[in-house]
Amino acid sequence: MRFIQTIRNIWTIEELRKRILITLLLVLVYRLGCYVVLPGISPADLQALSDFTNKSGLMQLLDMFSGGAFSQASIFALGIMPYITASIVIQLLGMVLPSFQKMQREGESGRQKLSQYTRYLTVAILLLQGPAYLVNLRMQVSAAVGGASMSGWTIAYLTVILAAGSMFIMWLGERITDRGIGNGISFIILVGIIARLPGALLYEFTSRLPGSTGSQGGLIMFVVELILLFAVTVGAVLLVQGTRKVPVQYAKRIVGNRQYGGARQYIPLKVNAAGVMPIIFAQAIMFIPITVAGFGSSDGANGFVQAFSDINGFWYNFVYFILIVAFTYFYTAITVRPTQMAEDMKRNNGFIPGVKPGKKTAEYLDSIMSRITLPGSIFLGIVAILPAFARFFGISQNFAQFFGGTSLLILVGVVLDTLQQVESHLMMHHYDGLMKDGKIKGRTTGSAY
Repeated sequence: MRFIQTIRNIWTIEELRKRILITLLLVLVYRLGCYVVLPGISPADLQALSDFTNKSGLMQLLDMFSGGAFSQASIFALGIMPYITASIVIQLLGMVLPSFQKMQREGESGRQKLSQYTRYLTVAILLLQGPAYLVNLRMQVSAAVGGASMSGWTIAYLTVILAAGSMFIMWLGERITDRGIGNGISFIILVGIIARLPGALLYEFTSRLPGSTGSQGGLIMFVVELILLFAVTVGAVLLVQGTRKVPVQYAKRIVGNRQYGGARQYIPLKVNAAGVMPIIFAQAIMFIPITVAGFGSSDGANGFVQAFSDINGFWYNFVYFILIVAFTYFYTAITVRPTQMAEDMKRNNGFIPGVKPGKKTAEYLDSIMSRITLPGSIFLGIVAILPAFARFFGISQNFAQFFGGTSLLILVGVVLDTLQQVESHLMMHHYDGLMKDGKIKGRTTGSAY
């Protein structure tokens, strides 16, 4: 009954109730838009294309994040990924260019400037991705149905529609962040992933029924799959929440009649400080041979392209795993700065017991981050390639995507973040939280996705 009482408490808080209703309304608008097909695209051709791509599996990973809009040639086909790409680029520029670093330190005004640059870069990426998507769509439809035509003028105005659709999704995400619950961009990605889950779950269930194709193991195997999915999800939660706490002692300072400091605090160093960024970077690289194979004939492709076009193959997943481990160290190195942390502690009269302030503290923090990043990166790589193992044991491609990879980590991270905000509203109005201990840890890596 505690759950029912919590729902009642949530509904009692007027502000929280309005935020949830606004979020649901905006999400409904997004989902309706995913079914609005681009003008001039035949539904019959799309159905033939869907059957063709399900056999080859080239578009399933991208289609996952758009809730099916990518393969349905919707006005939202490009989704929110161009905005995320632009955000990553701006974030990286803020780490290497002094002018962007200065804007990051300017507070709200600097944040607004960076947001504006992100929007401009998003439009530029859309103007490049739109024609590429349409040309690829024309080629794939031609391969599926035997012929398709799309003039240059058609590609031009459809590109404008695709760009407008993605910018509208970005606007919806910002409105959810401002007036709804949770991070809007992350929530839209979450909705796109969850939208694929019921269909994948139903297909997996029906395929395990006696007499169906691929019914090895029957319903018992289906129950085992659900148990494994639950176990993997718990592991992803531990990966997102895992931290190593470093004690910091602050020296006493007496100013006038007041005493400052003297208390011990802890710096939570995350086991996975990079979040899902290494998977996104690695996927971007691994999609290159898949894209090359998609534009050509599979019969004429050489062994290298064929090996790296098979997302369930050994070499694809081996290289994918290595890239994730490498990118985890790279992204952690540019986001977690032990030298800056050591300077901040020294400036505030803080020190780690047994470690000299300054350079020694920075070296100590760097050594801890190196040790905890190794198991974190390996675990992240294992989670990323788990869908391939799921396919190896006979799980359907659509359902296997939920056993790991970016989709699972985003699901876990966004749900934890959203629950944390709901928890904050409940505690602020003196209601019991969602958990008995009143603590839900979200992601604190600074990434919205």
